[in-house]
Amino acid sequence: MNLLFVTDPLVTTAGSVRPALLLAKQMRLLGHNVEIASPQFAEEILRAFEFDGLKHSQAGPGFSILRSHPMLDAWVRCLAKPTKMKQRAESDVVINTSSCVVATSRVYYAQGIMTKDLDDISAEMPSRYRYSYQLLAPSLRILERRLVREFRMTSELFVANSAFCSSTYREWGVKVDQIINPPLDCALFKPSTYTPSEDYVLTHVGVFGKEGKFSVIKAVADSGVRIKVFGARPLSSRRRDDKNITFLGKVSDKKLAELYSNAVFTLFAFNHEPFGYIPVESMACGTPVLTFSRQGPAETVADFQTGWLVKTDEELVRMAANIWKEGVKKGMRDACRKKAMFYDVKRVTREWIDFLGRDRSNET
Repeated sequence: MNLLFVTDPLVTTAGSVRPALLLAKQMRLLGHNVEIASPQFAEEILRAFEFDGLKHSQAGPGFSILRSHPMLDAWVRCLAKPTKMKQRAESDVVINTSSCVVATSRVYYAQGIMTKDLDDISAEMPSRYRYSYQLLAPSLRILERRLVREFRMTSELFVANSAFCSSTYREWGVKVDQIINPPLDCALFKPSTYTPSEDYVLTHVGVFGKEGKFSVIKAVADSGVRIKVFGARPLSSRRRDDKNITFLGKVSDKKLAELYSNAVFTLFAFNHEPFGYIPVESMACGTPVLTFSRQGPAETVADFQTGWLVKTDEELVRMAANIWKEGVKKGMRDACRKKAMFYDVKRVTREWIDFLGRDRSNET
């Protein structure tokens, strides 16, 4: 096949661009011709494309006004005036994974409604951003509904990345044809040791608490749990002033796999998460996850088998202290690795190939 993946700005390999990157690389290994189109490309990503034999092309303006938030910048501009990519006759299959580029495609891969994300994290925003968003939110929802309808109309098939994600689009009246979870490179994320140190809990801090509610992390640390925090966005000096919290900053995937592998468990205290790579990465490294029993993580983490699911912040803090004191039961780490293999890129790529090759002539 001649495959074309359309992505959000490729200034990172994390988040919404990761499924396309992993699938593209795996499809190339299987002998398919693969091209990736994006509004922006970081130089290091282009160098990786050359090594992996992937082609690339421009889809969009190629620059950001909000340089620190290129994804948000591209999305807002697409809401105001949708960025449209011309149809590519040389591509057998176009898979659009972007929320900021409209393309005539075989499949649109839906990874979440941005305004629902912003609704959930708005409480964690600085007041000037929170008040601005609350003022603009009604208009943004109208514009995003229009954009989502355009994604649906320009795509033959509409695929969601989780059951929760699918439900949010269906609430907006969008027909979802299939659910296919994002892939993970389980050859990279794997246990790095048979004797983990288990002397800390690992967690992540994202933008405005999307992937790490600091108030919860602080409460867990105050209960006596030693925590290591990773994330590209640094904590303020006030937040770092805690003897039980060590901030690591941005780490490589190799280092992250080691951190997962040696943790007692991974704490994932999120505000909004349609799927959630962190729980799956942790389980792939053999480490159970403590998180909330909602949205994407409730689908990937099996309660008391590969982690623990709780309903409230208070319950999460109590559970974290108990696990820290009592440890992880035998067999849980093996169960985590087994569960994570369901998301391995090789299996998910086969699922995509089967889906794309399915005869739909008898489907209604």
